[in-house]
Amino acid sequence: METENSFGTLYLISSPLGDNSPLEVLPLAVKTKVEEIDHFIVENEKFARRFFKKLVPNKSQDLLYLYPLNKFTTQEEIETYLSPCLKGIQMGLVSDAGAPGIADPGAIIVSKAHKSGVPVKPLVGPSSLFLAMMSSGMNGQNFAFNGYLPIDSKQRKQSLLKFEKKAIRENQAQLFIETPYRNDVLLRDILNTLMSSTLLCIASDLTLSTEFIKTLKIKDWKKQKLRLDKRPSIFIIESDF
Repeated sequence: METENSFGTLYLISSPLGDNSPLEVLPLAVKTKVEEIDHFIVENEKFARRFFKKLVPNKSQDLLYLYPLNKFTTQEEIETYLSPCLKGIQMGLVSDAGAPGIADPGAIIVSKAHKSGVPVKPLVGPSSLFLAMMSSGMNGQNFAFNGYLPIDSKQRKQSLLKFEKKAIRENQAQLFIETPYRNDVLLRDILNTLMSSTLLCIASDLTLSTEFIKTLKIKDWKKQKLRLDKRPSIFIIESDF
């Protein structure tokens, strides 16, 4: 259903968190909507085409209009991306993994849609942050996502201590992520920096057959011989009262 201004709707389309089948994690309603849309704003064109081929194999790839949104996209290009919506044509915004707009460059498009009066409709799909929080056993009433921690070791440790203090002071779970190939370095710093009683949840490969989710105190994690390697992971810390 379109609004009175007759603009096309911008649909926010989540994608799988790994190489599993899209319909293992997405409802049929998403498949139906993707079959209807020809214009998509995507993070990576190659990934998007592979995703569409799995989700809607009968849809012609030649009919797709893909608008790349990444670090190479210019502001001038971004300003034109919602032109189809302004002409009454519906569009889709697709992330490379999980929900668009959350730890994802798509947020700038959603913001522009609101400013332009383009209706925005999120479709159901996986979000690694919420799946991790759901399964952590931590405070789901009060939590904060802090994105990536600094690459510099000293600054990273300072950030960890800051978030630990905030977790204690505000009874607030603190979520953060890391580029997968630096996971083990981050884990080492967490174990060497935080208090032994602090709780740490590690959630890796969410929704995949290799999924791993565990919450332990820092002192108990030190007894584990865990290697995350390059597995996409969410880290959550919380004070254990």
